[in-house]
Amino acid sequence: MAAFRYQALDAAGKETRGVVEADTLRQARSNLRDSGLVVIAVDAVSQETLQTGSGIHFRWPGRKGLSAAQLNLITRQLATLLAAGLTLEQTLSALIEQSENETARQVLAGVRAELLAGHTLAQAMGRYETVFPDIYRALVRAGEASGELGKVMLRLADYTESRQALRQKVGLAFVYPAIVTGVALLVVTGLLVYVVPQVVSVFQQSHQKLPLLTRMLIGLSSTLQATGGYLLIVLIATGFGLRALLQREVFRYQWHLRLLRLPVIGRLVRGINTARMASTLAILAGSGVPLLTALTAAAGVVNNLPMRRAVEEASKKVREGVGLSRALAVSGLFPPILIHLISSGEVSGQLDAMLERAAAQQEQEVSGYTAVLTSLLEPVLILVMGGVVLIIVLAILMPIIDMNQMVR
Repeated sequence: MAAFRYQALDAAGKETRGVVEADTLRQARSNLRDSGLVVIAVDAVSQETLQTGSGIHFRWPGRKGLSAAQLNLITRQLATLLAAGLTLEQTLSALIEQSENETARQVLAGVRAELLAGHTLAQAMGRYETVFPDIYRALVRAGEASGELGKVMLRLADYTESRQALRQKVGLAFVYPAIVTGVALLVVTGLLVYVVPQVVSVFQQSHQKLPLLTRMLIGLSSTLQATGGYLLIVLIATGFGLRALLQREVFRYQWHLRLLRLPVIGRLVRGINTARMASTLAILAGSGVPLLTALTAAAGVVNNLPMRRAVEEASKKVREGVGLSRALAVSGLFPPILIHLISSGEVSGQLDAMLERAAAQQEQEVSGYTAVLTSLLEPVLILVMGGVVLIIVLAILMPIIDMNQMVR
């Protein structure tokens, strides 16, 4: 049995969309007609149609799979219903019925159809790799193998929610500074392009010798008026050029390496990626996933390329018999506290607990560092903006003061 998404008209002529399960496309059309619907289009639910948006266009262009928030919600609902004693089929049916997101309904219906066809839940989710990442499927597979799928799904729900919370906390912390910076640039540009020329033209007509600061401001204003459009084009072209370069792994690797070496940004980038890796390893190791498989999945959640390469190299050394702590310490890219906690976990046999402690410590450090950074950045931006506006005001007032002295 497979899942098919459809677009049809009901008896009143109103367009309706949804998902229907059937063995074949012909049977799906027949079932829809038997329900009194006039079929417009029917398309099998698959990963390819979710990615390309082919067939019936339920989704916005360029959007793949589900958002992180939607996946978190589905995971929590799955864990809650399974812990309540419902079967997998009943759980998926309930989620399909109550889901308000069309893409989520399509994916869940496709997973349920694969499940009814005799596949395991991990295999069914494997049909939608862009929706359910490798770590997600690895944990589900481990839960099915151990017979503790409900408990594993609860841990997975906690993991996805904590990861999303860290991402949102870091992102939201820099929203206000970004807004202040944007507003400051717009205000200064408006003053230089529109206000300053009108005020300074009065001084130029008086043929008096203007102060150096005023002359510099006039020159900057004239330059922006004459070349502002070209500068904007250059900035846009530079942005697209940098984006194209960063698509190439060699340039992206060098860029990420430079970020790690920066005194402020590097610490934040290292902390975020370390927290991701440690929490991923913790939940995988605690669920019975082999360490080499866990390292492969952990490397996939590390966004920084040098750190990802370091995890991949560590995986090779672990395969050769080297301890995880020693393998990760070789690169020198990970915080010493992580290495020491992993070493302690290997000696005591509590690697998953030590990894969880390391992940919590790194998340707490990132949160504290982000709070301090943004609390310092906000007044600095305000002071810089105030200083620029003060210079503009002084450049305008100085000729007026000189004129008053000449009159006296």
